[in-house]
Amino acid sequence: MPRRVLSGRVVSDRMEKTVTVLVERRVMHPLYKKFIRRSKKYAAHDEGNSCKVGDVVRIEECPRISKRKAWLVIERNGERFAPGAGG
Repeated sequence: MPRRVLSGRVVSDRMEKTVTVLVERRVMHPLYKKFIRRSKKYAAHDEGNSCKVGDVVRIEECPRISKRKAWLVIERNGERFAPGAGG
């Protein structure tokens, strides 16, 4: 089964080796047929603490790291992410 990959924006980098990523999606309202935005925040693992607030990142599903963290940052601002590279 392939791992899910989502794209979003970093809204918090205060935690050690963790960033909070806001992922927005557009869904159609069932009655009014109008597109509305739905968003969700994910805690993602950032080994080198190199992601900053405002970065556009791609996150990939991985085996659970902690209670709320089951995502891994794989790309930052359009370039492939090198885990362990401090920023």
